[in-house]
Parts: sequence; C-alpha cells; structure tokens
Amino acid sequence: MNLKGLHIPEYDSGYREKLDPESIIKSFAGRLKYSLGKDKFTTTPHDFFLSFSFAIRDRLTSRWIETQRRYYKDDVKRVYYLSMEFLLGRLLGNALINLGAYSDAVIAMNKLNYNIEELREYEWEAALGNGGLGRLAACFLDSMATLQIPAYGYGIRYEYGMFFQHIVNGFQVETPDNWLRYTNPWEIQRPEYIYPVKFMGKVNQYKDYKGLLKTDWIDTDYVMAVAYDYPIPGYKNDTVNTLRLWSAKSTRDFNLDYFNSGNYIKAVESKNNSEVISKVLYPNDNTMSGKILRLKQEYFFVSATLQDIMRRFEKQHNNYNDLPQKVSVQLNDTHPALAVADLLRILIDEKGLSWESAWGITEKVFAYTNHTILPEALEKWRVELFEKMLPRHLQIIYEINRRFLDKVWTIYPGDIDKLRNLSIIEEGSEKKIQMAKLAIIGSHSVNGVSAMHTELLKDKIFKDFHEIFPEKFNNKTNGITQRRWLKLANPRLSNLLKEYISLDWALDLRKLKDIEKYAEDKDFCDKWKQVKMHNKITFTNYIEKQMNISIDPDSLFDFQVKRIHEYKRQFLNILHTIYLYNRIRKTPYKEFVPRTVFFAGKAAPGYTTAKLIIKLINSVSHQLNNDPVTRDFLKVVYIPNYSVSIAEMIFPAAELSQQISTAGTEASGTGNMKFALNGALTIGTLDGANIEIKEQVGKENIFIFGMNSEEVQKLRDSGYTPHIYYENNSELKKVIEMIATGFFSPENPELFRPIVDSLLYWGDQYMLFADFDSYAQCQEKVSQTYADSDKWTKMSIKNVANMGIFSSDRSIKQYAEEIWGIKVNRI
Repeated sequence: MNLKGLHIPEYDSGYREKLDPESIIKSFAGRLKYSLGKDKFTTTPHDFFLSFSFAIRDRLTSRWIETQRRYYKDDVKRVYYLSMEFLLGRLLGNALINLGAYSDAVIAMNKLNYNIEELREYEWEAALGNGGLGRLAACFLDSMATLQIPAYGYGIRYEYGMFFQHIVNGFQVETPDNWLRYTNPWEIQRPEYIYPVKFMGKVNQYKDYKGLLKTDWIDTDYVMAVAYDYPIPGYKNDTVNTLRLWSAKSTRDFNLDYFNSGNYIKAVESKNNSEVISKVLYPNDNTMSGKILRLKQEYFFVSATLQDIMRRFEKQHNNYNDLPQKVSVQLNDTHPALAVADLLRILIDEKGLSWESAWGITEKVFAYTNHTILPEALEKWRVELFEKMLPRHLQIIYEINRRFLDKVWTIYPGDIDKLRNLSIIEEGSEKKIQMAKLAIIGSHSVNGVSAMHTELLKDKIFKDFHEIFPEKFNNKTNGITQRRWLKLANPRLSNLLKEYISLDWALDLRKLKDIEKYAEDKDFCDKWKQVKMHNKITFTNYIEKQMNISIDPDSLFDFQVKRIHEYKRQFLNILHTIYLYNRIRKTPYKEFVPRTVFFAGKAAPGYTTAKLIIKLINSVSHQLNNDPVTRDFLKVVYIPNYSVSIAEMIFPAAELSQQISTAGTEASGTGNMKFALNGALTIGTLDGANIEIKEQVGKENIFIFGMNSEEVQKLRDSGYTPHIYYENNSELKKVIEMIATGFFSPENPELFRPIVDSLLYWGDQYMLFADFDSYAQCQEKVSQTYADSDKWTKMSIKNVANMGIFSSDRSIKQYAEEIWGIKVNRI
C-alpha cells in the first residue's frame, strides 16, 4: 500500500492533551474502560496506576509527535547518546514534574479519592543499569530534552535488568528482576523498525569490474533487533525526545519439523539462543560463554543503532560527507566503542566510500566519554573471540591500528615502546583488543568526567595519546538533574525554597545561590531543620516497615550508597564503625553522638570479595544492633536492592554522605552531588568530583581526609607496607583481629579471613590502613560538628546554595556547544 498519498485527518485530541484536573480525570476514565477493559467494579490498584499513566502518556505523545515533526522540518543536527545502561527510575512522577502538571494530577487523584504518592508505588522500576553510569545517562537525557537539543538515547531493553538483590543470612542473593512482568505503560513497540544484526560467518574479498577491492561479510548468523521507544520530556517546554531500546528476536521462532518429531527443546533452540542477548544486563563474564554473550550484547545494540541512524539520515540526505553536519554520536564509556569499526564497515562495504573518506567522516561523528581510571575496568577483548564472532570488524580494527601506528612511527621514529603503548592490539600470550584505544583514535573528542579525572587521563592513563592528540582531550564534569533529585525527591525542601526564592532553580540551578544569605536567618534555619527531621522520620518509618528495624530519628543519618567495590572502600567505613563500637563499649557512660550507618548497593554476581564485604556489613549490623550496651548509640543498616526510587527517599533524609574512595580511583561520582543538593554534608577524599564540590562549598563546609592522588602514588612507588600501619595503631589492630578471629562470624570463624588477608598480606591495594587514622580523626570532627545543630544547619544550607554548577543542564550545555556543535539558548 502506498501511504504517501494517503490522507489521515488530524485527530481531535481535545481533553487528551490538556493538563487541567477535569481533563486528566476524563482521560483516566477512558483509558480504564477502553485500554484495560475495566470498570469500577473490576479495577485493581495496579489498573488504576496503568490507566493514570496511559492518560499522562497521552499528553506526552502529542508533544512527542510534534517534536519529531519539528526536527525533520528544520533538518536539525541530531545527537545520539549510546549507553549500555539507562537507570531511569519511575517515570510517572518525573513526567508530571516536567509537564508542569504535578499539582493538577494531585487534585485529579484526590477527586477520585486516591493518593498520587500511593499510586506511584505501583510503578515497577526498570532495572536497566547498575548505578552511576546508567543514572548519569538518564539525567543527561532529561537535560537534553530540557535544553531542547534534538537527541536520542540508545540502549538495550533488558528483559530481566540487573538483578533483584535479596539479603539472605547476610549474603547477597541474586534473583531475576522481572520488571516487564506487568504492563509497562511508557514503552511503545515499533515493529516497523526491525534490523538484522550479523554474527560469525566469514569475509569474502574480491575485485569488482572496475578493479576496486570489495568486501562481503557472508554466511553469518542473524539476530533481529526490535525497537521500543520511551518518551523523554523536557521541563515545561513541550519538547519530548526519544529513548530507543533494542530487544533481540530470533529470525526463526519455531522449527515445526523438530516439534513434529518430538524434539520440543530443539524446536525453540534457535529462538532461545538469539533472544538471550537482551535477557540480562551484564552477564557474569567469568566464563567464556559469559564473555561471548557480553560481546554479542555490545555489538547487537551498536549495529541496530547505526542502522537506525543511517535510515534517519538517508530520509533527507544522500551525500555521506554531510553525516558529521547532521549526526553526532556520544559513546558513554567503552561499551559502544565497536561503533567506530561498524560505521567504517557500513560506509566502506555498503555505501562504497574509500577508506580515507570513511575515516574522515567517522572521526568527526564520534565523541568518547571515559568513565574509569582503573586499568582493569578498561574493556579488552580476545582477538580469537573477535575472529570468531566479528571477523570483518577484526580486519577493520587491524587496519585502523596499522594506519595509526604508521603515523606514530613518523612522529617517534624507532620508538618501539611508543608503538607498543599506543597500539590497539595488546600483544602477549593472548592478543587482546583494547576498546578504549579504539574509541580514542576513532573520535574527535575524548572527555573525562571531573577535573581531576581528566588530568589523570592526560597525564597518566592515556598520556601517550594526549601527546599526539592534545586537542581531543577535554573535561566535562558530571551533573545531576535537579528536577528529579530535588523537586521530585524532596518536596518538603522544594516548597521551602519556593517560599524564599521561587522555583526558577528547577531550570537554572545557579539560582540556589540566593538562599545562602538565609544561612544566618534563624527562622529559615529552624524551618530547614524541620524539613530534614520530617524527611528522616519518613525514612525511619520506611525502614521499620520494610526491615523491622527501629531507628532513632535524632541520630546522625550517615550514608554510603553506591556499587559495592573495593576501591569505593565500604570496608574502610565498616572498619571505622567497629572502631566506634569498641570505643562505646570501653567507655559506655561517656556521651557519644548517636549515629546510624546506612549502606546500600549491589555487588556484581561474580565479584566474590565485594559480596563478602556485604556479608561482613550485615554481620556487624547483627552484632551492633543487638548489643544492649551500644545499640542506642550506634546502629548499622544494610538496605537491600538499592534503586532509584529508594535513592529518592535516602537523599532527602541523609545528613552525612560518605565519598571515601582512594584518591585517584573515582572518576567523578554523582551520588556526592545528590547528597549535597539535599543538604547532606560530605566526608570524603580529594577524589573525583569531591574536589570540585570542595571548591564550590568551601573547605569549611566539607570534611576532607586522607592522602591526595599524588601522595597515594608516592607511597605506592616508595613501597607501601600496610603491616606498619597495622602494628602502630592498636585500635585498628583490634578491629582487624575481631574480624579475622570470627567475632562477627562465630559460626564460621574463618569466613572473613580472605578480606582481612587482602589488607595484611596482599598489599592493601586501596590503602585503607594508610588512610584509617585520618579518617577516624575526621569522623570525630563530624560528630563534634553534628552536636552543634546550628553550625551543622548553616553548613548544610551553604552546601545546597552552591550546587548550581553540578546540574546536568550545565554538563549537557558544555557537551552541546564544545563537542556536538549545537548552540543552547535556554539557560
């Protein structure tokens, strides 16, 4: 059917687009009846949530369609943000905030005798990320829409997401997070956008009738990528951008011959093998099958995305030299780095361009964000694995490397070490492809995510690349969206700010600076304290209901919430907690500042040490929380299955934010920003964005301890001996002996021996012992300051007032104007 000449009259949406309460109620009633087939006698609370969400999505959809029309009409340059993770959180509240319809929605629900906060609890959170990387991507999408940048997010629609974390006998136990079990009201399947993704096969090269070398990738296996779209609304601007997630589908769902012969398992084998690609985020890659699956995931989403980008470009353009003027692709870490090789393959093999032309286009299209300093976190893939799974891409990567090393040789003639350091291919007993190097060579921009991180990239991690490409390297400090992390998550504080300085900060976070003058206003400070206490009580009630743990809301609420990893040093935190426990027991009649130490975060399923740290935290919690001598002064709580929605309760209640990674290991961090934006004070090292937070809030309004990155390196180079610190600190020694001898694990005294040995005998890689004394002294200063509630409150206000620079709007404006070549006019 020829649809181009078809006349489709404009639909009179009427009340479906309006934001007043009566229109919302009409939409809700219509959706309940016509979309779900329910009435007041058969509806369930979840039906109520779905109908209301569909009604709000209707309001987004009209704006969504108009936004896309405008992009085509204006022939805009588009930004494509490629990320393996998008940790979106619940979408209903965010949609209402950005539509400017939250208060109208509350009125509408009240008229239906329903509480909107209770309604939001029925939304099943999409677990499409594991912390900072995925949440940053979600914040960036929000800011791109708010700043009206024509942008698209691309990722994978993981059927089971990360995993659901249970704590059983203190251990982390993972179960599938079946977030798609119930209808997801926000996604729209686009079956018309389905692309074949190739794997394996062989490469056939030949000369055409003109004598030109041609390449075909043949005899491949295929998987189909099907698009699912999510609307991403900007803040009060009628712009709705798109997040497109790919789901893997088999080219052959069912083999009837096998089924008829009784081999029912074989009948669906092809379907299962294909569709496993989009089942789980980050499969355990300790096995070869896990490595193969992860490589398949990365290429699957890169291939489908580039096919989609080229389809959109070719709608209005046929000259591929124009691609960099209309397309900018941002690689969020190394996971999508294969896009460099795949775009070259498309331009050369499918579009017929020369290598030189294709390379010039590719380099101008791509930009790369590095998110890690740790060498082990920089992705490497075995050459033999590439040879099997992606043979054509291996050829292309080898050719990229050959041409690049030829250039290096002309700059550094005879310098073999330079060639080795700069080569994409890591030589050795097992050759590997270094994906970060591919991304650097194939991009026109390489950015770090905090000032210190970027300097480490330039001076240490990628020093040789910086010498060749100094113009490529730049810093774009991470940021967070204040719409979700303050306006939505902390309505009590938002209302107080509105009372004094209006709501302009929701668009321009720098406006928060106006509250700094109220740090000396007693009435304002009293209201600030009341807001924090109300938030603490709300959180206390949640913990008591969910975990059956009673918490004193007058205690210092001390949080460390982040992915569980040795470099983030949750172990240091729990060592100090045991140290406090011993002090209280030693002098039980001395006055102590009551403290509740909260932990939350997930460990990778194959990360044994991190999972043992979780067990230690829970074992310490059991001991402390049941000790009648200490439990009124010190408690430990491990909050299971940390998520965006739980974070939205944590940040408003928090008073102390632990950002204690070894200096020189954390790229940036964004949890530090979310805590500070909600009035928590930071205790941390001079690492990542902590440095910039200190610069903004002032050294007198933050608690800094430990070595800086230069001192860490100097100590490491001089020969760090953790045993010296252990022997010279009797209180630390006692803490370690308690752990090592089974005080917290009497049923298995040797249980925690591996993590103790990692400090005493395996080098204490992240220098917990070296920083412990400074950390303990700084924590004592925290307690002394907290005892002076007026001083603490003033520091809290000054932290919030100086968070303006940490908005993701600022970050994205810098990306747009300095990397993507797009002017931003909104802030």
